[in-house]
Amino acid sequence: MTVPHPFEKPQESSPQELVEHLTPSARFQGVRFENYQPNAAFPSQAQAREVLARFVEGLEPSGGFRLFRRKPEGRGVYLDGGFGVGKTHLLASTYHAAVQTGVKGVALMSFQELMYLIGALGMNRAVDLFKGYSLLLIDEFELDDPGNTHMANTFLGQLMPGGTSVVATSNTEPGALGQGRFNAQDFQRQIQGIASRFEPHRIDGPDYRQRGTAPEEPLSAGEYAAWLTLQDAQATVVIRHRELNRYLLDIHPSRFAGMLEGVKALAIEELMPMPDQNVALRFVHFVDKLYDLGLPAALTGVSLAQVFSETYRHGAYAKKYSRALSRLSELLREARTELQGG
Repeated sequence: MTVPHPFEKPQESSPQELVEHLTPSARFQGVRFENYQPNAAFPSQAQAREVLARFVEGLEPSGGFRLFRRKPEGRGVYLDGGFGVGKTHLLASTYHAAVQTGVKGVALMSFQELMYLIGALGMNRAVDLFKGYSLLLIDEFELDDPGNTHMANTFLGQLMPGGTSVVATSNTEPGALGQGRFNAQDFQRQIQGIASRFEPHRIDGPDYRQRGTAPEEPLSAGEYAAWLTLQDAQATVVIRHRELNRYLLDIHPSRFAGMLEGVKALAIEELMPMPDQNVALRFVHFVDKLYDLGLPAALTGVSLAQVFSETYRHGAYAKKYSRALSRLSELLREARTELQGG
C-alpha cells in the first residue's frame, strides 16, 4: 500500500527554511572536481573545471579574496553550454570545494528557484537574506521575460558590489540572454549590465544522458507493476499526471522541494500531453526538482515525444523542455536499470 501524495496541504515555509534547501541535492551530494569526467574530445570541459577550481582557491574562508584586506566587489563566472555536458556537476563541485575550504555563506539554486524566491519574498527581503553570502551558485541562468530580466539585474546589482561572488551556468551566451524569448532589444542595457558582471567560459559537448542511447519511453504495465514491488510502500507516492498538474498550479514552485521531503519514490501514472503552457512549465520545474533530488521515479502513459507540443519545443522555452525530456529519459533509464538489478 502506498502513502497518500503530499501535495494537498503542503506546509508553509519560512524564508530561512526556503534557503536551507539551497544546497546540492541528493543526486549531486557525491560530486567533486576530482570525479568529474570531461569528454576528451571537448577540451573546454576540462578547462571549465580548472577555471572553477582556481576560482574557489581565490576565495577567502571568511569571504572576499586573499589579495585584498577589504572585501572587494564580488566576481562572476559564467559557464555557457548545452544541457547534459556536466555544468550542474561542476556547479555542485564548486559548492563542495568552497564549503570544504571554509568559505562562509554558500548557496546553490536554479535560476528559476531564485526568481520564485524573489517573487515569494519580495526584492528587498531577498537581497537582505543573501547579503551576507560570499558565494551564490545559479544553475540554468536564463532570461525568459522582461520581469525576470529586471529582477536578475536588480538582484545582482545590489549583491555583487557588496562582495557576493556568483557562478552561473546557462545554455545561452551572456550577451545573448533573452534572444528569441521576448522583445529583448528593449532591455539590452539591463541584459548587458548582467553580462558585464561575468567572465564567460564556453563548455562544449553532447548530452551525456543520451550519449549512444535512444530516448527512453514510459514503462509498460508489466514493468511498472514490477517496479512498484521494489519500492518502499510506506514512502512511495502514486499520482496520476492530470492530478499532479492540478496540484502544481496551486503550490508555489519554491515549495516543491519541501513537499517532497520524506518521499522515497514517485510514480506518475497516465502521462499525457499538456496543451496549456502554464501547466507545462510548472511540470518542467517539478521534473527539474525531482531529478535533482535523485528520487526513483516511474512513468506510464504517452510517449515522451507527445508530452510537450511541437510548438513549445521549438518556441521561447525550447531549452527548458529539451532539458526536461532529457531528464525524464534518464529517470526512466534508471528505473529500468533498477528492474534489472543494476
